[in-house]
Amino acid sequence: MLNNIGLPGLLLIAVVVLVLFGRGKISGLMGEVGKGITAFKKGVDEGAKELEDEKAAEAKDVTPAEEKDKV
Repeated sequence: MLNNIGLPGLLLIAVVVLVLFGRGKISGLMGEVGKGITAFKKGVDEGAKELEDEKAAEAKDVTPAEEKDKV
């Protein structure tokens, strides 16, 4: 059903959305979308760093449990 819209159809939809919502609301919405994407990327980076830190902490302690008890 929507596989044959084409460029003229997309432009028409964009114009209708612009007329209905106005330039101010659309630019505000795009700004919020940008902030959301930035926050998501920051969260993913922090999560990856946290996982790396956990792996590094596990890798540092290679002493067998029996030898830990003696010390």
